[in-house]
Amino acid sequence: MATAVSCRGLTKRYGDVLALDDFTLDVPTGAVFGILGPNGAGKTTLLRLLTGLAHPTAGEATVGGLNVSAQAPAVHRRISFLDQSPQYYSWMRGRELVTFAGELFGLRGHELRTRVDEALALTGLTDAAHRRIGGYSGGMRQRLGLAQALVNRPEVLFLDEPASSLDPAGRHEILAAIAALRSAATVCMSTHILADVERICDMVAILNHGRLLVSAPVAELQARYAQPAFELELVASQGDTAEQFIAALRAAPWAGEVARQGDVVRVIAVDTAAAGREILPLVAARGVQLQRFERTRPSLEDIFLRLTSTSNTAAPEKVQAS
Repeated sequence: MATAVSCRGLTKRYGDVLALDDFTLDVPTGAVFGILGPNGAGKTTLLRLLTGLAHPTAGEATVGGLNVSAQAPAVHRRISFLDQSPQYYSWMRGRELVTFAGELFGLRGHELRTRVDEALALTGLTDAAHRRIGGYSGGMRQRLGLAQALVNRPEVLFLDEPASSLDPAGRHEILAAIAALRSAATVCMSTHILADVERICDMVAILNHGRLLVSAPVAELQARYAQPAFELELVASQGDTAEQFIAALRAAPWAGEVARQGDVVRVIAVDTAAAGREILPLVAARGVQLQRFERTRPSLEDIFLRLTSTSNTAAPEKVQAS
C-alpha cells in the first residue's frame, strides 16, 4: 500500500519540554486517518511538523514522498491545513476568502471559479458566500476554513479539530464532507471527539505525552482490545437503590471498569463469562429496575481510556495494518 505521510524518529523539543518523542508512523494514501490524544499529547505539534509550520529537533517527515523540511515549497503546493482556531479578515465575504486562497495556489479564471463553487458547495456555504465573515457564526467560520483548505484539491489535507465548534447538524455536514474525500485525498485529522473518529476514520493513531501508543485500523483496535462491555439503562429516579447497585458492581471481582453517564451504566468485565452470569442476578437482588440490558463491543473511547491510563509505564504498542 502506498504511503502518503511518513514519520521516522520525529522529535520536537521546546526548551526542556519534549513535545514529540521519537515518533514513527505511516499513513496510507487515500485514508481518513484520525489522530487522538488528551490535551498536551502532541497532536498539534505533529500537525505543525507535517505541514512545515515547525521544524523537528530530530528525525524527519515526508508527505507525498517529499521531505517536509528540505522540500517545503513543493510540499505546500500539494497539501492544505485547517487550524483549530482559524482567523480571517472580518470585512471579507466568504467567497472572497476562498477565492483569495485559490489565487495563492496559482488558480485563475474559470478553473478558480469552478474550484471556489465546488468548495463552497461541499461545505454547505453556497447561500452564505455573499455575506461578510464578521457575521458568520463559529460553526460557519469552521466550515469556511474547510472550504479554503479544499480549494486547491490537496493530495493530503491536515485538519486540527475540524468539528470542535460545530452544532450536531454542522458536525454531520463536515464529517460527511470529510468522508466524501476518501480516496480523492488523504486526510489526517486530529480530534478529541472519539465518536467522530469511530464514524469516519479508517485508521487511528493514539498519542500520549508525545509518544505513539498504538496505530491501526479502527476495526483491528476493537478486535485486539476485545473486552466486551455490558450496558445497563436504569429506570430513572431510583435514588439510593441505583447508587448501592453501582457500588456493588464496582466491588464485584469480575468487574474491571464501571462508569455511569446519566441513567446508563457501562461495565467492562475482566471475567466476561462471570459477568454474563452474575449481572442480572445482582440486578434482581438489589431491586433495580432496568430499561435495557445489552452486551456491546468495546468502543474506541474504551480503548482510548485504557491505553492513555496505562501509558505512563507501558511501552508503545504498534499494531500493523493488514
